[in-house]
Amino acid sequence: MAARKFTVLVIPEGSHQVRRLVLRLWTLRLVAAVLVVLCGALGYLSWELMRTRVDYAELAQLRQANFAQDRELQVLAQRLHDLRQELVVLAQNDAKVRVMAKLTKPRNDSPGVGGPLESPGWGEVSDLQRQIDQVRAAIEARRLSQEEIQGFLNDQRSFSAAKPSGWPARGWVSSGFGMRNSPFSGRRKMHEGMDIAARTGTPIHATADGIVSRSETVAGYGKLVVIDHGYGYQTYYAHNSRNLVRVGERVQRGQKIAEVGSTGSSTGPHVHYEVRLNNVPLNPRNFL
Repeated sequence: MAARKFTVLVIPEGSHQVRRLVLRLWTLRLVAAVLVVLCGALGYLSWELMRTRVDYAELAQLRQANFAQDRELQVLAQRLHDLRQELVVLAQNDAKVRVMAKLTKPRNDSPGVGGPLESPGWGEVSDLQRQIDQVRAAIEARRLSQEEIQGFLNDQRSFSAAKPSGWPARGWVSSGFGMRNSPFSGRRKMHEGMDIAARTGTPIHATADGIVSRSETVAGYGKLVVIDHGYGYQTYYAHNSRNLVRVGERVQRGQKIAEVGSTGSSTGPHVHYEVRLNNVPLNPRNFL
């Protein structure tokens, strides 16, 4: 049979008196239970304290990250605002250039957007993204418009370089464009160019940029150079004493291409100069 009581003898050091404690079994069990509960409570409190400290540390990190992201959003919003202002200026300049160049409004042009700077909060991030998308679309519209304007200006520059301008040689006009009495037959005949008299060997210059399409001796014309300038324009330089360019060679306005002579059907040294548009002779005086 299990003991119901326990006796504990307590003998203080240096004393002969003995103290006896009688503990019942249920008392020991109660004390043990209390100790277990206290240990468990202490362990739980310790764990909660550690977890709370970790939560506070994570909260501090989150607050710091939140602050940093908020600053980044502020900076992004400011940059977006500045970019929108620049786009407004670009749109105004684009419109001015189009008016000067007589170009129509770009097909994909979008209306200008603006307004005061707004501070985005966490709930406005999607709105900020929408504004960024709008700016991207505006930038793309400006890019397409600039490409169109650049293409137009390049065409204008090319057309200007291809249109004949200036005198092909230094001299004086000995025969103009139009109907005249032929110096050989005496009959009325169309003179499709202009004769510029000069000394033999006087330099002959191209009056526009282009590619040499002919450099040969032709009956009537004598030594002939023909330059194709594009856009339907061609120029003829005839009766030369010497041709200085070859077929396929690219020449520029003012470049020396031949020398004045009297080859072919000619009564004296001069350059017969023609300007043709789509193979129709035009009065060269209108291009001097």
